[in-house]
Amino acid sequence: MANLDLTTLTGEYTIDAAHSTIGFTVRHAMVTNVKGKFLDFSGSLQLDGADPAASKASIDVKMDSIDTGSADRDGHLKSADFFKIEEFPTMIFRSTKAESLGGDDYRITGDLEILGTTKPITIDLEFNGAAKDPFGNERVGFEGKAEILRSEWGLTWNAALETGGVLVSDKIKLNFDISAIKNA
Repeated sequence: MANLDLTTLTGEYTIDAAHSTIGFTVRHAMVTNVKGKFLDFSGSLQLDGADPAASKASIDVKMDSIDTGSADRDGHLKSADFFKIEEFPTMIFRSTKAESLGGDDYRITGDLEILGTTKPITIDLEFNGAAKDPFGNERVGFEGKAEILRSEWGLTWNAALETGGVLVSDKIKLNFDISAIKNA
């Protein structure tokens, strides 16, 4: 993307949830990874191509949209053992800082609220490009990743294994594949 004039990207964007993924990976039973995603979320980006540090991001995730491919597991994650979706239906991210790391790499820091607890997280992003789609929409794409310790948000349910260790790891790997459309 070195030839792209980033100032042309400046503007307000709406995240296109149909072409975006907010997912996670967690170690299960100490031996395998379970992957999941959230199917219902919305958000916006305010991009400043001339001054990337002035850019902002905002995402709201509906917790009852969790999908790990197992209805039983999803039900457990929605319960009082984990996300308590009746009391805390939304996970919220609001950026507080954006920085260019050079090339197509960026870092965004922000506040992540889960279960009513707000803690800072840092997301490393790669700018995947900008294009005009067949419908005339100006799109941008970003791919990102972060790691969090779920216990810092009060997500502490677990079960001991006979062989030692625990059923669900504390470390959660978050991954984002975001496509956003520039607002008219």
